[in-house]
Amino acid sequence: MTNLLQPGRVPISGDVYLPAEPGEVSWGLLPNAVSPPVRRVVSGTAVCLDTISHEGLLEDQGRDPAAFFAAAGIDVVLDDAAELARSGTHDPLLHGPHVVTGPIEVEGALPGDVLEVEILELRRRAPYGVISNRHGKGALPGEMPLAPDGWDPAVPVPPVCTIATVEGGRGAIAVGDGRRLTFPLREFLGIMGVAPATDRPVHSVPPGPHGGNLDVGPLGVGARLFLPVQVSGAMFYAGDPHFAMGDGEVALTAFEAPLRATLRLTLHSDAATRSLAAALAAPYADTGAEHLLLGLDEDLDEAVRKATRSALALLGARYGLPMPIALAYLSAAAHLHVSQVVDIVKGVHFAVPKPTLESL
Repeated sequence: MTNLLQPGRVPISGDVYLPAEPGEVSWGLLPNAVSPPVRRVVSGTAVCLDTISHEGLLEDQGRDPAAFFAAAGIDVVLDDAAELARSGTHDPLLHGPHVVTGPIEVEGALPGDVLEVEILELRRRAPYGVISNRHGKGALPGEMPLAPDGWDPAVPVPPVCTIATVEGGRGAIAVGDGRRLTFPLREFLGIMGVAPATDRPVHSVPPGPHGGNLDVGPLGVGARLFLPVQVSGAMFYAGDPHFAMGDGEVALTAFEAPLRATLRLTLHSDAATRSLAAALAAPYADTGAEHLLLGLDEDLDEAVRKATRSALALLGARYGLPMPIALAYLSAAAHLHVSQVVDIVKGVHFAVPKPTLESL
């Protein structure tokens, strides 16, 4: 496996290129209100940025991606991933696992504005990645991963890291008995966000009004994510790249693997957009075919309520639907998905079909 999209290697699209070098990324913490930008751009700029998957770099994997993947028969790794693993800038007791590229300052962005992130292109940087299940995490903490025979119950069970590969345009994992499971690829960035209005460290795992670790699978090429700006300059960042993820992400991670992303950053400061963002108080998205309204809360039931309220608010503000009619439409035609249940703050997204609405 030698087909790697190394830093700086073409193709590079967009107006600005941002590599995932140690000085351009943060490992385990998200940018906050006092983080200095690594780039400054104007609204409408298409930014091409490299992202690094944390899988293969972490302490419970040996902090040596070359050795970790060599054990699975993979003999080449990305240069930027190997350099980051050697950097000594990650403390698993204090930091989350994710690597984010940025932050990028958008000139003129002010709190209350909305930053639109249009996903123009996602290129796979490697033909392999990892799906992990770790002790005390995932949808079945305490049950999975299974303890090896004779394992001391006082000792945490080691993580189970399943290597996934790209074969014939599909994802593939070995069963272990000669058979292979394959599945469709659906690339997206699990983390896209703006800096929250705090000078305290921001852990990379829980998502929030700033976006962050949203893990919303439909945010692939063609989708647009809308992030309520929290601080001047917005301070956008992205990371946690995936080649595929099932709704729920129940193991803890899905097909985690590095991407080169080209994203157009557009600032909206008009009154209607600011008013809608204030009413929703959370990121929202548009896939072209559907509106996506997000609900985020540690309690899954409350996350559902938040997503439903946001969907009602959008249908009222944008299409003038009375609330009882809007609720009936959601119940008859929209789909509520569990985005993920593994990021401390759980996420759901309401997928609201647009064609009927836009014919009103």
